[in-house]
Amino acid sequence: MRSDIVKKGATRCAHRSLFNTNGFGAEELSRPLIGICNSFNEIIPGHMHLRSITEAAKLGVAAAGGTPIEFPAIGVCDGIAMGHTGMKYSLASRELIADSIEAVTMASGFDGLILIPNCDKVVPGMLMAAARLNIPAVIVSGGPMLAGRLHGKNISVSQAFEAAGKFAAGKMTQAEMTELETKACPSCGSCAGLFTANTMNCLSEALGMALAGNGTIPAAYNGARLILAKRAGKVLMNLIDKQILPRDILTLKAFENAITVDMGIGGSSNTVLHLTAIANECGIKIPAKLFDEISARTPYITKLSPAGKHHMQDLDEAGGISAVMHELSKKNLLHLDALTVDGTLAERIEGAEIENPEVIHSVDNPYRPTGGIAILQGNICPDYAVVKASAVSEDMLVYKGKAKCFDSEETAINAIMAGEIHDGDVVVIRYEGPKGGPGMQEMLNPTAAITGAGLKVGLITDGRFSGASQGACIGHISPEAMEGGTIALIEDGDIISIDIPNRKLELEVSDAEIAKRRENWVKPEPKIKTGYLARYAKLTTSASTGAIVNA
Repeated sequence: MRSDIVKKGATRCAHRSLFNTNGFGAEELSRPLIGICNSFNEIIPGHMHLRSITEAAKLGVAAAGGTPIEFPAIGVCDGIAMGHTGMKYSLASRELIADSIEAVTMASGFDGLILIPNCDKVVPGMLMAAARLNIPAVIVSGGPMLAGRLHGKNISVSQAFEAAGKFAAGKMTQAEMTELETKACPSCGSCAGLFTANTMNCLSEALGMALAGNGTIPAAYNGARLILAKRAGKVLMNLIDKQILPRDILTLKAFENAITVDMGIGGSSNTVLHLTAIANECGIKIPAKLFDEISARTPYITKLSPAGKHHMQDLDEAGGISAVMHELSKKNLLHLDALTVDGTLAERIEGAEIENPEVIHSVDNPYRPTGGIAILQGNICPDYAVVKASAVSEDMLVYKGKAKCFDSEETAINAIMAGEIHDGDVVVIRYEGPKGGPGMQEMLNPTAAITGAGLKVGLITDGRFSGASQGACIGHISPEAMEGGTIALIEDGDIISIDIPNRKLELEVSDAEIAKRRENWVKPEPKIKTGYLARYAKLTTSASTGAIVNA
């Protein structure tokens, strides 16, 4: 066993003594040592119940002959971090999570890992760690939040963010806002729509690193989640026995399956960053064009919040991700021979059927014939830009508008709230990329304010968007402004052309004028010059390569 390095032989007498202090005697040390990484904290609603999930996973490991040993991982709540300096730390925390799991696992000699995340950067960070360490591992998440209820309708955190724009536009009173904020997030779990956390938990299933139901069984369904966690412990011990490793599962086929499911369900645009980063840990390069190639052939068959009225609990009741994959397989869109933690994908989805055709459409009757995410290119984004096309209304898929430029998210949100943005504008938020932010802030506050105010505008940024954002919101523009990308050269009043069906994003300014502006461009001083974010800004790559930190 790998753990023999910390427990066997005369030179490990002191090691065994330290284990004894923690209550691990000779019998426990004779078994495989399993790291149980619990990302519980009291700031993230999606994590408030993870101690019970962790205890269940530990029981599953112990019942199957392993010795579970719990250790923590950090996490930040993207919702609480939104709209201020804290959001700069969100994406950057993904690297800290992966690095810390690597450190504890290597120092402790674990034979396998149960990884217990739930929210935005924790899921991809843990998957990155599993791929990097390449020891048997299973993801078992906390599950999605139940939708809130207000005046007979389902709601979620999306409506709470949009309330700011409605309030500023005089469409909502203070009393109505207070009622909304007390009802939008009614249970533990990751926020109820198909936002980044729930998308990544669903894609953990599609990648094969989590059990069926991981992405959709609501967190409040305590019994089902605990049973899933116990089963994960048993499954992990089987992986150790057979020495099936993460990189045996996380193949190019697995990533193509995950991208296909992502397109079919209309997931968060952040998945482009995260799947690219996880694949990089496996030594697999995923070009941005692969997302678009798969999108072109994949029908969009679910329409969940923020794009539609359904929430994660509806998807679960309709058959979950297994039903989605079974339906997509009817068009031969998936690699059914791909390995998962508990067999092949074909074995997993056999017999999975759509239980509610209003929630999961058939491939012959999709919401749209192509996938939920689109990759754009043009003179503004010669590398790439990304948009959650499934959350863009039909009348905004093709759009031209006048640029209104802001060098930070804060100045943009102030302008929106002050009524300075009007129909026909394109809001440009720049110097918010991986290096420029630093940390590539999510732009849910401005997008929600725009939606709440009922404005018909576009928004482009070298930052990124929450999965809860909706509208013609185009992010990840690369090269970013801090690296002299064209987005840094846009001026107020310039015409910007958005053509999502034809995958184009263009600045209607001559090449000669762009070249002239580039000659006069002066790189600004970094916004943050000390601490972790300063180091991150120096080491991180472009969004087009996953915003990964170079070794």
